[in-house]
This record gives sequence, C-alpha cells and structure tokens, in this order.
Amino acid sequence: MIIVTGATGKLGRRTVERLLERLPADRVGVSVRDPRKAEDLADRGVRVRQGSFDDHASLVHAFEGAEQVLLVSLDRTGEECVAGHRAAIDAAVKAGVGRLLYTSQMGASHDSRFEACRDHARTEDLLAATGLPWTALRNGFYAASALLFMESGRHTGDIALPADGPVAWTSHDDLAEATVAILTDEGRFEGPTPPLTGPQALDFDALAGTAAEVTGRPFTRTTVPDDTFREQALAHGAPAPMVDLMVSIFEAARNAEFSAVDPTLATLIGREPTTFRRVLEQSWEA
Repeated sequence: MIIVTGATGKLGRRTVERLLERLPADRVGVSVRDPRKAEDLADRGVRVRQGSFDDHASLVHAFEGAEQVLLVSLDRTGEECVAGHRAAIDAAVKAGVGRLLYTSQMGASHDSRFEACRDHARTEDLLAATGLPWTALRNGFYAASALLFMESGRHTGDIALPADGPVAWTSHDDLAEATVAILTDEGRFEGPTPPLTGPQALDFDALAGTAAEVTGRPFTRTTVPDDTFREQALAHGAPAPMVDLMVSIFEAARNAEFSAVDPTLATLIGREPTTFRRVLEQSWEA
C-alpha cells in the first residue's frame, strides 16, 4: 500500500488521482486532517484515515500497513514546519513503513536565502537519520506561485515586484506525474533527486513578455525595492512573517537558487514538461 499525506491539497490530490490510474484503489491510502474532505476518495475504495502532523499517534494509525509513504511538505515554516515533519517521520518508522518519499524543493540547502528551503534541508537530514530507504523529491518552484505574484499585474498591466532572477517554474500536474512514476518504480532514486524542473528558467521580465503574448495586451515589469515591497504588503494587511517569506523568495532567486534546469522530470514523465506559457494560458483562460 502507498499512503499519501496532504491528499486534499494541490499536489497531494493530483498525486492520488494519478496513482489511481495505475493501481487498484485498495492499494492507495491517504492521511488527511479532515476525512470529510476525502469522502469521494473513500467512495472509490481508497483507505482514508485521519492524520495530523500535530498528533503522532494519529499518523502511526494512518500509516499502518504502508509499504511507502509520501510526505507532502507542510505549509508552515521554521521550527513549526520541521517539528511536524519530524513527527511524521517518527510515526512512519514506528508504523514499520518500508520507504519514505518527501516533497522537497530544488533549492533545499542549509544556507538558502529562502527559509522554506532551509526547512527542507533539515527535513532531509531527518530522513537520512532514519536508516530507511528514502527519496527527497527536489521539486522545481511551483508555477502556481508565479501566478500569485502576477495576479495584481494581470489587472493593472504592471508586474511590480522586487528584483529577481531566473526560476525554473514547474507545474503541479507534471510533478504529480513524476511522483507517481517514482512511487510505482521503487528505488529509482536514493536520497535527493536531481532538480525536477520545467523546461526553462525565466525571470519576471520574461514572464511579463509571456503575459503580453498570451493576452495581446501590453505588460510592464517594474522593479520595486525590497523594503518598499515589504511596506506595501504590510499596508495591505499581509502578516509580517509571510511578507518576509515572500521577500526571501526574491533574494534566493537573485542568488540563482532556483535557476537550474534539468532533464530528469522530462525523463520521468516521458515528455517535455509543461511550459510556463501553457500554465499561464490554462490559468488566465479559466
């Protein structure tokens, strides 16, 4: 049995759907905070159990009988994030799980400018310390994040953001497909994978040009100083920790932490990964 955590989220849900295309439903299980949100999966024969990263015992129960567990990283940062991941890893060991997979990030490093990547590096250390077979999926930066940063510019025609650098924006759908390829072919990677990236590394100047091509409207790219961006975001009510996290993404991009482009994702999914242009077309046409 393969268990997926976070199975009602963007990546977890897509991964479960693709697993069900390859495996009988009784070989797929999910660990979710609110089982009511996964009732449709239960109706299709998927084993649904309540599991919270803040409740070790619930995770041990949710992981019972699993040959593999896919830990989808928490939407938290700092010690709160790492503590949740530690609880899940410890639960997997106690439940006798055979292999652990974890959704890390291409920029995972203890000295990253982006806190989430430092959290990923710490989690990878925890995985290595278990003695179990494990794989860290070094996912490319989600293209959906770029769409969020561009949302206000979609309406104003001006993409006003801090200075950045090229980023290998990657679609959730492609990453889910690659994850399933790895889950269903155990042992293909031991430890961190190569970066699982989209086909190009693009900065927001390039994304502004792509937006203009897709919409037929002019788009400008305005570089906003980090401090000004921070002040504007705070003035719009964004929590200070979230603002600092957003700014650190641009700092890391300027440091070329997300610029690598690697063929591994294409090999896993058997085709060229989705371009950012296609992601933008699908999102903005919706």
